Amino acid sequence: MELGISTFGEIPIEHISGGAVNSQKRIDELLQEAKLADEIGIDVYALGEHHRPDYVISSPEMVLAAAAAITKRIKLTSAVTVLSSADPVRVYQNFATLDLISKGRAEIMAGRGSFIESFPLFGYDLDDYDELFTEKLELLLNINANEVVSSKGNHRASIGGRGVYPRPYQQQLPIWLAVGGTPQSVVRAGTLNIPLTIAILGGQPVQYVQLTDLYRKAAAKAGHDADHLQLAINQHMYIADDSQQAADEFWPIYSGVMNRVGKERGWSPMSREQFEYLRMPGGPLLVGTAQEVADKIIAEHKLFNNTRFLAQTISGDIAHEKLLHSIELFGTKVAPMVRAAIK
Repeated sequence: MELGISTFGEIPIEHISGGAVNSQKRIDELLQEAKLADEIGIDVYALGEHHRPDYVISSPEMVLAAAAAITKRIKLTSAVTVLSSADPVRVYQNFATLDLISKGRAEIMAGRGSFIESFPLFGYDLDDYDELFTEKLELLLNINANEVVSSKGNHRASIGGRGVYPRPYQQQLPIWLAVGGTPQSVVRAGTLNIPLTIAILGGQPVQYVQLTDLYRKAAAKAGHDADHLQLAINQHMYIADDSQQAADEFWPIYSGVMNRVGKERGWSPMSREQFEYLRMPGGPLLVGTAQEVADKIIAEHKLFNNTRFLAQTISGDIAHEKLLHSIELFGTKVAPMVRAAIK
């Protein structure tokens, strides 16, 4: 099973142009994280796209290209590319360029995104939410399979036998579908035989077994070999040398992010008791010692039979050295235990 790190690149809000020190610092930190992950043998580094003042990554492929120049073997992918509000031709070109820079290490993780800011920003109507993603995913897959492309759609100008360049270093770019728990999206991934990433950011992991089963059933129904599907699980992670230390250091960061988003969506504020419940053995948070985190990943592999696990980090009011230490523990302590248990 592959083990990776994912992040959305949280930053303190600046609301300035010129002298954006928080943004510049976080970009530098992301590159440090990618370099460390590569050096300690982590398999995947993933960056998610957002268009908000509290996240620094609006174009994952740009930051990943910088990471490609300072790494040697780690796979470089978006944690999500918001395909609904992007041009599939440009998405493909950008990631094909990343693939050339990295000599075949680029991937795309396409999704709808957990926020909707990109739709009005790029002139799209939220009423077309489902149709936009379906149409654009079809075009992206078409481009990936064919050098010369013809297409017709309702939300993008038609393409009449045009070549899309550059082509990647790999034969084709790996394209994953990222979902948060929508059954229709899971069925789409299985039917199209596309690798699937499920983000478990709330609820008990065991509740998501029905989605992974649905994914495999949809693939089998469409005539694909369900035994060879690629499946990734993504969850929040923070590791320290002591379990209580991990909880105390991660709690203010995690609650800050969740309560900020929750306020926008009408959620009740998170309590410390809820946080502790989420990090219990059956909960979705991987917060504790290396042994505790490894035990959770191994137990969840028995549930999902996943081929990849992505540990999502959150930055915030904590020294970056501690976040780097968490990543280091993941690569040097957790990964060996997981790999020994999952042959």
